[in-house]
Amino acid sequence: MASVSVEHNAQAASDLPSPESPSVEKRTYGQILKSSALVGGSSVLNIIIGIVRTKVMALLLGPAGFGLLSIYASIVTLTQTFAGMGVNSSGVRQIAEAAGSNELGHIARITFILRRISLLLGILGALFLAVFSRQVSSLTFGTTQHVTAISLLSVAVLFTLVSSGQGALIQGMRRISDLAKMGTLGALLGTLCSILLVYLFRDRGVVPSLIAVAVMTAFTSWWYSRKIRIQIPSLTAAVFLHETGALLKLGFAFMASGLMTIGVAYAIRITVLRKVGFEATGLYQAAWTLGGLYVGFILQAMGADFYPRLTAHANDNPVCNRLVNEQAQVGLLLAGPGVLATLTFAPLVVALFYSARFGAAVGILRWICLGTIIQVVSWPMGFIIIAKAKQTLFIICELAWAIVSLGLAWVCLNYFGLDGVGIAFFGSYIFHAILIYAVVNHISGFRWSSANGRLGILFLVVIAAVFIGFYLLPFFAAVFLGATATISLGAYSVHTLITLVSFDQIPMQIRRLLISFGMAPRSGSLQP
Repeated sequence: MASVSVEHNAQAASDLPSPESPSVEKRTYGQILKSSALVGGSSVLNIIIGIVRTKVMALLLGPAGFGLLSIYASIVTLTQTFAGMGVNSSGVRQIAEAAGSNELGHIARITFILRRISLLLGILGALFLAVFSRQVSSLTFGTTQHVTAISLLSVAVLFTLVSSGQGALIQGMRRISDLAKMGTLGALLGTLCSILLVYLFRDRGVVPSLIAVAVMTAFTSWWYSRKIRIQIPSLTAAVFLHETGALLKLGFAFMASGLMTIGVAYAIRITVLRKVGFEATGLYQAAWTLGGLYVGFILQAMGADFYPRLTAHANDNPVCNRLVNEQAQVGLLLAGPGVLATLTFAPLVVALFYSARFGAAVGILRWICLGTIIQVVSWPMGFIIIAKAKQTLFIICELAWAIVSLGLAWVCLNYFGLDGVGIAFFGSYIFHAILIYAVVNHISGFRWSSANGRLGILFLVVIAAVFIGFYLLPFFAAVFLGATATISLGAYSVHTLITLVSFDQIPMQIRRLLISFGMAPRSGSLQP
């Protein structure tokens, strides 16, 4: 039996509005907005921290050093994805499913096993990278000069996998506030340590800085996961093996997907490195980081709250499809204005985050922005496949995307230069959105709502017009067009979001801000 903390959260997870409830849509939109605000508030702080981190790193390391940092980070991510076997993601699903049905004993068993499996896999992953560091160095850089550095990165792999196992419990229990705090505190501590190390040692501080970030992330995940006190259950060997097998079976699909996603990014970085050099790799990484910075908090909210919530209704297709439409609508309303702003002020954004030496990243950034808006639309649909535990189908879809993505990157890099990598990113997510829509339509009968269809057309047309404007119009005319579109669609998005939820469901800070700008009725409740 688990403690009261688990019981409280399991009950909360089971108290989701039923489809028969008259106010179900208002309540669901309120939940989406609340989780987006919590994760988004954390992401705003993370963005500020990220500005400081990337700015300092860019100034201290330059494009070439920044490129080296991105390659090392890709090695860590790829290794931990392979070694992790997807058990943290499958653990989130299993915990969320158990919490949704109030199975407290099952939650305790999964948590106990997940923590120990994560530690074991972390040790194995670290040993794997250390043993094969020579081969990894040769494959990545074409030389064995980086063997020592890659061996040291095994420490980062260990701590990253340990923190993933701890974070899975927090996410599965839908403790969104703790998840947001954990992300912000980990980012802050990691940034302070990494900046200090790079400042003191320059290029030689890159590897220690990545290790420091992993250690700080593990520390913060432990600090918040310890709040959920799990009484250690009595497990027989048979039960332990059964639960471990279930985690690994579902986790294999997540691992395969993660390997393909991270593997594609890794392969593209290697291609850019071999064809153009370290500096071009740094430019690509700069654009990649900025392109996903704003949209990241929306995608994080989907993973943090939407995925566990959808899992609880995975077998009810009408409810499942409604939740996906609602999440996509809110995601598009939140992401659209930010993507427009990034498109419009890309040169300023690049200079702010990095330096004038990164100016060539602007073209890549604009293409990546087009891809990220497609991501926001397609991601909620993809969660249907995951929530229904269709592992084989999920792997096939991800494999198809990986092949198309790599093929486009190779062709576009040869024909369009460095901007071609951004073009390939955009093209790959158009393919991904079409593929996923066809798949989920088949397995759950999912269709876009008419409201989402109109909203999608509006945003895509405006974003396309602003993007094309920078190629056809004088620069200042294009900026004026982009700024006008950003302000107009920003106001439209705020107004639409207000109409989707009851005013008293909007987070307190946002309510006060809306009232101060005259965008909400003063009669609206200001009580929490």
